[in-house]
Amino acid sequence: MVRTKDPAVRSLLIDRAAHMLSTRDPITLRSLVAGTGVSTMAVYTYFGGMDGLWKAMRQEGFTRLAAKLDAVSHSKDPVRDLAALGAAYVSNALANPDLYRIMFDAGFELEDAEAADETLHHLVRTIDRAKKSGRFHPGTNALELAIQSWTIGHGLASLVVTGPLPHEALAHGIPLLTALFTSAGDTPTQCRRSVKQGWTTNLP
Repeated sequence: MVRTKDPAVRSLLIDRAAHMLSTRDPITLRSLVAGTGVSTMAVYTYFGGMDGLWKAMRQEGFTRLAAKLDAVSHSKDPVRDLAALGAAYVSNALANPDLYRIMFDAGFELEDAEAADETLHHLVRTIDRAKKSGRFHPGTNALELAIQSWTIGHGLASLVVTGPLPHEALAHGIPLLTALFTSAGDTPTQCRRSVKQGWTTNLP
């Protein structure tokens, strides 16, 4: 008889391991499951061992990010949607600070690199919409602009999640993204209005 795996147990072990890494606690099979009510065998059942757990932790960060991005509704305003995606990125980092610290650690392999790359392509597709609508220059390189936008969100998220800046610093995302999108061809007044709406309505 094959037992059905409980996704709650998988998430519990991933979150616990990520937190232990962030607090620099030694991670062993026993220390990982201590106080959780599950046995050390659960690590093998759900991940095939500790190596599988490391991969799953990093992948889980991107899985949760993808869910956040998927939840961003499409509007008739692609620039608003771009800002909303940036805010969703930051929101995911705030909601999952331990996993966020691991997501971009190349020391851990990804289970599915293409799925991780897809999170960036949410931005690329939205930039293409902005080009088609006339908000951005037709010659705008969508991938380059997506990376620049991602850099702004990642920088703010990292500084707030790790502590140097307070939550209020996230408001800097509005002028930063407005300047970036204006450089791509959007008009300043319209751009700021769109960015403000997308950014502020999608942050916690």
